[in-house]
Amino acid sequence: MSAATLLDEAIQRSVGTLKALTGQSASVAAAASLIVTSLRGGGKLLTLGNGGSAADAQHIAAELVGRYLKERRGLPALALTVNTSTLTAVSNDYGYERVSARQLEALAKPGDVCLAMSTSGNSPNVLAAAKVGREIGVKIIGMTGSSGGQLKLLSDVCLCVPSDETPRIQEAHILLGHVLCDFVERELA
Repeated sequence: MSAATLLDEAIQRSVGTLKALTGQSASVAAAASLIVTSLRGGGKLLTLGNGGSAADAQHIAAELVGRYLKERRGLPALALTVNTSTLTAVSNDYGYERVSARQLEALAKPGDVCLAMSTSGNSPNVLAAAKVGREIGVKIIGMTGSSGGQLKLLSDVCLCVPSDETPRIQEAHILLGHVLCDFVERELA
């Protein structure tokens, strides 16, 4: 198979997945509202995930701290995937399953929002963080693949991308993240 054929097929699958997101409008609006309400009330957005989802979590936090499209004050958003000393110390001392949960224990307060990303919805460390977040009083926005996995059950709002293909799910997650950033920025700029 040629690279051109692979590209064409990937585009078609990606476009199909992205078009199917139109059914998520109410959930996206609910997620955006949770973030805006938190930020207006002095809260913050904490983002997390593994692998590509960790990179997406960082990306979304950076759009809010820096800017998405408009010049405005920086907004309080923090990716829990960036401090290698914390990541390695917590993993070593408590196990990788606690890597994000421990950070939420230290950094989150009631009224904050956690954007927890897992393509399967079943990543043990993401689930542990969602459980701790709920105990603290943090609102949980899950971003998952089609089934939502266990994360859907722990989320106040879950954005379940209608795909079981990890690359398509991640492409959709970053689109959803950009839509959330756009809405937040329009409301708070």
